[in-house]
Formats: sequence, structure tokens, C-alpha cells
Amino acid sequence: MDSFSTLIRTASHEQHTEAETSTFMSDLLGGRLGVDAYARYTEQLWFVYEALEDEAERLASDPVAGPFIRPELFRLAELERDLAHLRGASWRSEVSVLPATEAYAARVRECAERWPAGYIAHHYTRYLGDLSGGQIIRDKAEKTWGFTKKGDGVRFYVFEQIPNPAAFKRSYRELLDTVDADDLEKQRIVTECRKAFSLNTAVFQALAEEFPLSA
Repeated sequence: MDSFSTLIRTASHEQHTEAETSTFMSDLLGGRLGVDAYARYTEQLWFVYEALEDEAERLASDPVAGPFIRPELFRLAELERDLAHLRGASWRSEVSVLPATEAYAARVRECAERWPAGYIAHHYTRYLGDLSGGQIIRDKAEKTWGFTKKGDGVRFYVFEQIPNPAAFKRSYRELLDTVDADDLEKQRIVTECRKAFSLNTAVFQALAEEFPLSA
């Protein structure tokens, strides 16, 4: 029988691929969009991570979600530093949330407040993605828009407290394999992982509409 971490990875593969190959992300990584599109994407990430991390302290004592609350993963402070660099000191009064992002953040909050096991699904899809594919975005941003390597503008993707991302991801998957849930609950978590990827893809679709390429 496959481990729970393997089950999650394989069951959400299609949605994961759809998110990675979205028009917006393809155009961003292909260098076809300007830094404003990157900044707008960073804004949307801030709303999602605010939802993820607002409830983290409370969830730290939860028997199911608690073991996943790892301060070395927290991204909100880094996102705020990036936005100050990208949008200026008054960025808080200027950022705006897309409806798709609002729906995504609302679902994260709902899980955090009512269903800690479901929160794990969003925690997994976001943070392990940041440690993996997020590094491609960081590298592209540094090369395309001239950000200082690992400096302001790409801080979100730099996990200074995780010197060995590969080892950390292995330990995270081992933690998934010990999650305190029965088979039915695990299946619900897998379904929520798929939903998380779909919500993320909807944000990409909204960004693609906001930043269409000229024909």
C-alpha cells in the first residue's frame, strides 16, 4: 500500500501540472511579462499567506495540524519585505485582492478554523511548492528583472532557516505519513489538496486575464 505522502502526490498530480503550466505562469517564466505582473502575483500571495499564517499560532496546539506548524516555513514577513521593495513603503494601501484570490484565502481560513486536517492540505500544497518549483520562479525573477541574488524582491523564495530543502521535504513527507487520521479522513485531505491546486490555478487564470499578451 502506498504511503499517505505518495497518495497525496500522485492523486493531485494532474491539478499540480495544470497550475505549473498555466498561461500566466508560462508567460511569467518565459520572460514575456514585465515586473508589474510579478509584483501583482506577489500581492496575491500575500493574501493567501496571511490566511495561512494568521491561524498558525492557534493551530500549533492542534493534535492533527500542530506538527506541521513550523516557523522556519513562515513567509509573511518575507512577502511584506518583497512588496515594500516592489510597490514602495505605502504598499499596504495600494494592494488589492482578486476575487479568485479572495476565494482561495477564504477556503484556507475556513479549514484553519473548522477543519485542521483540511488546513494540512493547503499547508502542503503551498509550502512544499515554495521549496520546489518556487525556486525556479526566484531564479527567473533574479535574471529577468535584475533583483539582487536572494535579496529584496525574491525574499519569499529564500528559506534561510532551511539549509537543506531536500532533507526538509523528506522529513515533511514522513510527517504526512504519520498524520493522525483514518482512511476516510485521509481521502478527504487528498480531495482538499486537489481543491487547493484548483484554487491556485483560478488565481493564475485571473492574472492571465489582467496581463494578456498582445496577439
